[in-house]
Amino acid sequence: MKKISIVVPCYNEEESLPLFYDEVNKITEQMKKKCEFEFVFVNDGSKDHTLEELRKLAKKDKRVRYISFSRNFGKEAGMLAGLEHATGDYITTMDADLQDPPALLEEMFDTLEAGEYDCCATKSTNRKGYSFLRKTFTKWFYSIIGKISKIEMVPGARDFRLMTRQMVDAIISMREYNRYSKGLFSFVGFQTKWIDFEIEDRQAGVSKFNFWKLFSYAIEGIVAFSTSPLVFAALVGIIFCIIAFIMIIFIIIKTLVWGDPVGGWPSMVCIMFLVGGIQLFCTGIIGEYLAKTYLETKHRPIYIIKETEKDIRK
Repeated sequence: MKKISIVVPCYNEEESLPLFYDEVNKITEQMKKKCEFEFVFVNDGSKDHTLEELRKLAKKDKRVRYISFSRNFGKEAGMLAGLEHATGDYITTMDADLQDPPALLEEMFDTLEAGEYDCCATKSTNRKGYSFLRKTFTKWFYSIIGKISKIEMVPGARDFRLMTRQMVDAIISMREYNRYSKGLFSFVGFQTKWIDFEIEDRQAGVSKFNFWKLFSYAIEGIVAFSTSPLVFAALVGIIFCIIAFIMIIFIIIKTLVWGDPVGGWPSMVCIMFLVGGIQLFCTGIIGEYLAKTYLETKHRPIYIIKETEKDIRK
C-alpha cells in the first residue's frame, strides 16, 4: 500500500494544530483503504506552545513525526526539512491554517495513481482576505516574473501540492541556501495537473506574512530565477550615458552660438538627483545579487534540528 507524507511547516500555530490534525484525520480515515499516512510537522522556532502541541500529537498518534528547529529559519527551510525527512511514496506540503482544503487530497492521490502526472498542485481563484494593496502587488509580481523568468510561474499557485518521490528527490537535490519553493517546483519540471479552488478563512491564529515580508519574498523569487534586473541596470546605464553625451554636445553648441549666461541651476540639481537616484537603484540591484552569492558561498546549514519525536519516544 502506498504511503502519503503530509509535510506541515509550523510557526506559532498552537491554536491551529488541533483543528488541522482533526480535519486531516477525517480525510485519512476516508482514504485508509487506499493508502497509509504519516504526518511530518516542522516547528520553525515557534515562540508559543506549538512544540508542546506537537509532542502531544506524537504521543497520541504514532503516525505523527515532528522536527523542531533550534531557532526560526523561515518557511522555506521548514519545507525543505519536511521533504528531506518524509518517507512516503507521495509527499504533500500543507499549511496548518486550513486555508487549503485537505478534502482535495483524495482527488490529488487518484490523479497521481493514474500515472499521467508527477504532481497535482493547487491554485487559488480568489484573494479572500487580501488587502487591495496586496492584491495589486501580487498581480504585478506574477505579471513581471512571468515575463522575465524562463520558468513558468502560475498566478495564484499555492504550496499545497502532492508530488511523487521522484519529483521530491529532484527538489531536495538543489542545495541552494536562498530558496524560493514555487520557483523550484517549476524548475524541476515534471508533469503537473492544476486544481482551482477558493481559499478558505484561516481557522485560528493570525497570518505570519505581512506586506513587507511578502514583498521581500517576491524579490527573492525574482532574484533567484531571473538575471533580467541586471540587464535592466546595464541598459539604464547605457541610456543615461547616451543622454549625457547628447547633452554635452548640446551645451557646447549652445555656448558657441548663444554664450553661456549663468542660470539653469535648479534644473541641473534636479537632473543630478535623478541620475544619482538611478545609480543607487542600479547599484542596489547589483548588490542584491552579490548578497545572494555571498550567502551561498558560506555554505551554512539551511536549518538546525534541536528535537524530533524520537527524543520523546525513547
